[in-house]
Amino acid sequence: MALARQTDTTTAEAPQVVRNPKILGGEPTIRGTRIPVRSVVISHRRYRDLARVCEAYRLTPEAVEAALAFYEANRTEIDRHIRENEAAAED
Repeated sequence: MALARQTDTTTAEAPQVVRNPKILGGEPTIRGTRIPVRSVVISHRRYRDLARVCEAYRLTPEAVEAALAFYEANRTEIDRHIRENEAAAED
């Protein structure tokens, strides 16, 4: 059985953030996980504690910092993902 080719594309802004059309429709996620950048951003806003976010998602500080840096460079897109996810949760 052949292994499927890796379809992740690394983002230029944060190499630990990838887009894979097969995972969350291509929404930016942490490499090697299905954790969306939006979830890291929401948790960081809530807890304001890097260690707590790392523990919650079992991520390294570097991965969380990469997600937050990606957010800073792509606020409009990630804020849209946050709004869409919150609206879907309300339905």
